[in-house]
Amino acid sequence: MNYPAPSPELDLGLIFPFDLDQFQKDAIASLNAGRSVVVCAPTGSGKTLVGEYAIYRALARGKRVFYTTPLKALSNQKLRDFREKFGFEQVGLLTGDASINRDAPILVMTTEIFRNMLYGTPIGQVGISLVDVEAVVLDECHYMNDRQRGTVWEESIIYCPRGVQLVALSATVANSDQLTDWLSRVHGPTDLIYSDFRPVPLEFHYCNPKGLFPLLNDSKTKINPRLANRGKKRQGDRGKNGRPEAPSLIYTLNQLQQRDMLPAIYFIFSRRGCDKAVAEVGDLWLVNNEESQILRRQIDDFLARNPEAGRSGQIAPLYRGVAAHHAGILPAWKVLVEELFQQGLIKVVFATETLAAGINMPARTTVISTLSKRTDTGHRLLNASEFLQMAGRAGRRGMDKQGHVVTVQTPFEGSKEAAYLATSKPDPLVSQFTPSYGMVLNLLQTHTIDEAKELIERSFGQYMATLHLRPDYEEIAALEGELAKLQEQINAVNENDVILYEKLRQRLKVERQLLKTLQEQAQEERQEQIKMLLDFAISGTLLSLKGKNITASTPITAVLVGKTSGSTQSACLVCLGQDNRWYVASTADVVDLYAELPRVDVPPDILPPPELMLKPGQSSRGAKETMAIAQSIPDPQQSLHLSPEVAEQLSRTAAIQAQLEANPLHQSGNVSTVFKARARYVELEAELEQVQAQVEQQSQRYWEEFLNLITILQQFDCLDNLVPTALGQIAAAIRGENELWLGLALASGELNNLDPHHLAATIAALVTETPRPDSRVNFNLSPEIDDAWSRLQKIRRAVLKVQYRHGVALPVGLENRYIGLIALVEQWALGIEWAELCQNTTLDEGDVVRILRRSLDLLSQIPHVPNLPDVLQRNAYRAMQLIDRFPVNEVVE
Repeated sequence: MNYPAPSPELDLGLIFPFDLDQFQKDAIASLNAGRSVVVCAPTGSGKTLVGEYAIYRALARGKRVFYTTPLKALSNQKLRDFREKFGFEQVGLLTGDASINRDAPILVMTTEIFRNMLYGTPIGQVGISLVDVEAVVLDECHYMNDRQRGTVWEESIIYCPRGVQLVALSATVANSDQLTDWLSRVHGPTDLIYSDFRPVPLEFHYCNPKGLFPLLNDSKTKINPRLANRGKKRQGDRGKNGRPEAPSLIYTLNQLQQRDMLPAIYFIFSRRGCDKAVAEVGDLWLVNNEESQILRRQIDDFLARNPEAGRSGQIAPLYRGVAAHHAGILPAWKVLVEELFQQGLIKVVFATETLAAGINMPARTTVISTLSKRTDTGHRLLNASEFLQMAGRAGRRGMDKQGHVVTVQTPFEGSKEAAYLATSKPDPLVSQFTPSYGMVLNLLQTHTIDEAKELIERSFGQYMATLHLRPDYEEIAALEGELAKLQEQINAVNENDVILYEKLRQRLKVERQLLKTLQEQAQEERQEQIKMLLDFAISGTLLSLKGKNITASTPITAVLVGKTSGSTQSACLVCLGQDNRWYVASTADVVDLYAELPRVDVPPDILPPPELMLKPGQSSRGAKETMAIAQSIPDPQQSLHLSPEVAEQLSRTAAIQAQLEANPLHQSGNVSTVFKARARYVELEAELEQVQAQVEQQSQRYWEEFLNLITILQQFDCLDNLVPTALGQIAAAIRGENELWLGLALASGELNNLDPHHLAATIAALVTETPRPDSRVNFNLSPEIDDAWSRLQKIRRAVLKVQYRHGVALPVGLENRYIGLIALVEQWALGIEWAELCQNTTLDEGDVVRILRRSLDLLSQIPHVPNLPDVLQRNAYRAMQLIDRFPVNEVVE
């Protein structure tokens, strides 16, 4: 390991003039021992301090630290914080479109930027960009759970050189030990530093129209019994439709204000809901005179600098300490809200849950307005991690003795659901690892296919799959063990003996079947003869009886004593058996008749007992007088009526039986054991094959996806003999959701001669997400853009078709029915005012900014993509200049 030598410890008392918590001391000790760390602790517990220690240590040694965050907004916030703490010149920032002081010892960036940097050098080597980097801090590491962006985190950890210490800071997750074990395997020695201690403890409350109540019992383990009983007994707080009513917003805020529980973040899961809430309570004054004056000064100053940035309907409420915060709001306005809230000047922010996952904005109280949320598959209850992420924003260290979490009664959820979530443990981290075209092309630019496979198999997803498959691996081991034992048993017997025995056994089976057929045929012929002979049979004739009416395991030899009158078919035969029993039989019960043998002498006075009914199937015991006759009935020879064919077949069958019995396997007495073992072996082998196939399928899932993408890239000539072609290099240099589609579009030549404002709009069509179905824009699209987009349709359809065939679902540009939306980008590039632009669309301001920023992001990449014509690169640069103005540009002072 090339880890830095254990450091002479810095004087912690000088750096942090307060007592450190134990978990912080443990993390620092691990870092000083040259180990990476996973620091898992609740929101607001002081995890960031560990990252800051790594920075202080690097500065003291003349080394560098990279600090990565999941969001640009968080990166900007860290830049401001670190400049204040470590000095303006010591800190730099890298985002997709901004580079500030990039050689500074402390470099803040999004995790994507870090991953892209690592793509530039063979994995494991320290490229130019990582020279002197001692540690990388991965802030908000639980973002690995993010469906769209989790892969970036896994790649960053896999590709990071082992000589660089990793400081992974994560909210509490159920499987932090697995995360740490994975890091140890793929990166190097890593310690888990886990703490569930909250420096500011949380108190959970429940608000309904009757008031604010403690949600949990005294030991904080389950629901407050008063709430549990109340739900059963009282119907008074139910609305007109019989469902419980939700307390009004103003009532809830009054409850908080009376108990000195403000400032609060009030979570509402829709943008419209947040804006409506501001309108509903906007007349409330939540600030005192002094706060009001400070607010007025700062807001007026902001509006003087950015007259277009004021959010309609939310300026007046902001003066009173009320604001909204969601993705539909202008970023500049959101930054103002964040800064005012951090100063304690805003008393309530109505926010969507995105605030919980991002910037550092703690409050005294968080209110969670509903415990369920709408998803693509319908409504569902919040999961534990979502709830805890929001709850964790309550309680400001050093300012509040206690944080408060208020859950609110709704018609659909009550105190039971709230208590369940408040006492739940956090969810585990789930890998979202998904190979992409960019990943495939970038890995194959610097690695062989085998090296690429090894890297894919190092993912957290693969690690988790292996863990989940552990029972299957155990089953495979057990099956293999059992097969080995059976093989031992099988090997103990001479294989030739077994083969010969099996052949004889099969042959005997065939010969017996043939014997049975011949016997049946002979029996049929004999039956015809018997029917004829019975017509002439008289008393004393010897018969064999067995049939429907005479049930016996072997035929009974008997003498005919008399017949009842009637046709041969219907006549009853009265017989005396060798066993001195009387039988009444039908002709069908006679299986043989021995006319050639001397008749038995039956005196005429010998008659059946009177109680014997003359009906086939009747039977009764004989008397002393009949005993002598019964004993004089001879045993006819079995072979008496054997046909020559049956006799021959009998001797052949007997000969094979004798051979079989002479076989050593038969004589060992283990025949059934050996054959059972062999049959079980075949059975287990099939079972093992099935389990192995399942495991193979699941354990190779990521590699199969990787190979699918290779096949698609080969179809579009992006790879030649697994090396990226000129077209492949274009796609490899692009960062987006579908690098193949973007590369094909840029390389097609269809965009080369577009004017910059037309190019900006067409680029927007390549990267814009599908909007809400009711989205509308009042501008018309220029024919030049329409034509360019139409010319790209052939490529778009080809990519969609091939992706569909290979089960790949990456987005391929804007759906044609929404193409009118990008007229916004054209108008903005032509210089329209922001207010006018927003008046002509149903989209929120934040959504318009997002479309423009996504377009700007791709435009800013084009000048750096190899193998593209100069004219396209120049036009992209000019298009950037046209749209990169307030409020689209990200101003970082």
